[in-house]
Amino acid sequence: MRVATIVAFHAHPDDEVLLTGGTLARLAAEGHRVVIALACSVPLGGPGTRGSERLEQLRDSAAVLGAARVVHLGYADSGHGPVLYPDPPDAVRFVRADVTEAAGRLAGVLREEKADLLLSYDPRGGYGHPDHRKVYEVGARAAELTGVRVLEATAPRELVTLLFGTMRLLRLVVRYDAAEVNGSFTPRASITHRISVRRYARQKRAALAAHTSYTSSTGRSARLARLAIALPVPVLGMVLGREWFTEPGVTATVVRRDVLLQAG
Repeated sequence: MRVATIVAFHAHPDDEVLLTGGTLARLAAEGHRVVIALACSVPLGGPGTRGSERLEQLRDSAAVLGAARVVHLGYADSGHGPVLYPDPPDAVRFVRADVTEAAGRLAGVLREEKADLLLSYDPRGGYGHPDHRKVYEVGARAAELTGVRVLEATAPRELVTLLFGTMRLLRLVVRYDAAEVNGSFTPRASITHRISVRRYARQKRAALAAHTSYTSSTGRSARLARLAIALPVPVLGMVLGREWFTEPGVTATVVRRDVLLQAG
């Protein structure tokens, strides 16, 4: 197969690992050019040291995964809750960004890289973070502007529901919105691609560990990330050894396994 260029569009540092880390590592190992385009990084309080640290950690993660380039589109994190924070100085919360303007920035990266494939998010933004839903909107619009093929990073909804239910029984997750979880990601029947990434579990763990600002925080997802980092590589490979994508406009009659770069 000829060398291809893949642009992975993500909302925040660490998302590139959680949703597509194994796939990016696999594509890079197979000789393809991998570029990570980041929508937002600036922390909620505004630009500052921690925002710079998170970008540096993203670059460290990208190096572990084998990515050739990281591009920051320049927006600010919007937060995940009922309160929308004011814009920090010299930045716009991504959720407030004009879709066409943001898509133009991403389209510029796609054209510059002569991208063959754009990895974006499903319409729900996975678990519903407003910046993740915005990634879907902006990615879809950028694809319209450039004609690039899109695959939407996701996970089987049924599996996510099962995992959260199990973690609740084990008290790894005490509180969660059942309705939100049950409506997250993508029904298994709509998923078109499944990629085996067990061989890249070590890289996925190391890339996640590079995000120390995230993994040292107090949130529930950070606690789960620390648990993942602590797992032996073979166990992590069994737990996080598959990644999933949906191709818009393609009927999932048969799930394509371990193939991303061939359309349909």
